Amino acid sequence: MMPAQPALRQRSRILALAAAVPLAVAVADDLRVRRHLQAARRDPLTGLPGRDTLATRTAALARGHRRLLHVLVADADRLKTVNDTLGHAAGDTLIAAIGHRLGTWAHARGGLAARLGGDEFALAVLLEPDATLREVTALHQLLAQPVDHDGHRLTPAVSIGTARATDLPAAADAARLLRGADMAMYRVKTGEQLPGYVATRNDAYTPTVRGRRPGRPGTHLPLA
Repeated sequence: MMPAQPALRQRSRILALAAAVPLAVAVADDLRVRRHLQAARRDPLTGLPGRDTLATRTAALARGHRRLLHVLVADADRLKTVNDTLGHAAGDTLIAAIGHRLGTWAHARGGLAARLGGDEFALAVLLEPDATLREVTALHQLLAQPVDHDGHRLTPAVSIGTARATDLPAAADAARLLRGADMAMYRVKTGEQLPGYVATRNDAYTPTVRGRRPGRPGTHLPLA
């Protein structure tokens, strides 16, 4: 006959194991849900996260590395021409290649890239302020490397705008940095400024039209 104390200890172990099994299942289910949510938040074409994730990461970098924080906006040029002449699959190939290159480049600089939508991307990265022009020039060259698609060699063209946290007031948040970079990109895209242009305070505080940068499609329409 088993002594009482060992029997009680064995029973306690069995009860503990029985209680741990549902907990382990719950933890596993929670991890699966988190992975599904993370996957759902990523763009299926490029694998990049979206605007909300970028804003969260930018705010985190601003808290600990404001001196180094740069926000970039990159917009593909002539994508409509590629879609019209070679088909949307070719355009998707270009977007996927640009997204992959931006993601890799941003990760190597302590940040991340996100797809804002269509042919527009944004990045939050850590760079030495005096290296901004050199780094952005190198990124521009990286993005311009040819991409092969169905027997065609495509040459990406991307306009890039940059905003440095140190050039803006300390109160400037992630949205303000993004607006500055977006405005800088637009000035480069239209030829108003040369590639490598860095946003000024005025760029970051440019009034919006219906919440959008002046010059974006739809901002010219009259109010209903």
